[in-house]
Amino acid sequence: MRVLVVEDEPLLAAAIAEWLREEAHAVDVALDGDEALSRLGINDYDVVVLDRDLPGVHGDDVCRSLIASEAPARVLMLTASGEVDDRVTGLSIGADDYLTKPFAFPELAARVQALGRRSRPAVPPVVRRGDLIVDLARREVFRAGRYIHLSKKEFGVLAELMRADGAAVSSEHLLEKVWDENADPFTAAVRITVLKLRRKLGDPPLIETLIGVGYRIP
Repeated sequence: MRVLVVEDEPLLAAAIAEWLREEAHAVDVALDGDEALSRLGINDYDVVVLDRDLPGVHGDDVCRSLIASEAPARVLMLTASGEVDDRVTGLSIGADDYLTKPFAFPELAARVQALGRRSRPAVPPVVRRGDLIVDLARREVFRAGRYIHLSKKEFGVLAELMRADGAAVSSEHLLEKVWDENADPFTAAVRITVLKLRRKLGDPPLIETLIGVGYRIP
């Protein structure tokens, strides 16, 4: 998934981003509300992890702007306050979930994963294509009963292809969902990752290249 972390404490923002990247998500970081609005105006995100008490543009206003734009992104709001009124206010302006600081990173990751499922069409946690089985929740891949170890990027690409249910997926979409905003749009990263993925998945080949369109697993 593509995730935006909006948090004005740089060390915490970096820690959240690193944890989510370990979960194979593409993560961008904004350190204030203005930067968050700028990124939201450019990129499509599945989930926004949003600190409520931001300098400049308040987190509430970032949330309102996102809701008004009718973007499909889900919002996990973070706050240092555990007061019920604060949680109710955050949810009433459009946040989908609420987490009080300090929090456990595994819980945050689980909530992000749950919200991400709600931002897209429903897909079973385990998807199959012929003899290929992909457990999206556990990030495990098997073909003909053989376990296949994939890198985070390789798994991210495979997950997007499996979610497409036989439809073509463009290189631009893969770059948007699996990499982050620092990725060079002219990079060969997608092509190279697909090449490595094909080798690991073995024969007969599963991934088709549709010239000028993208890739698919029919």
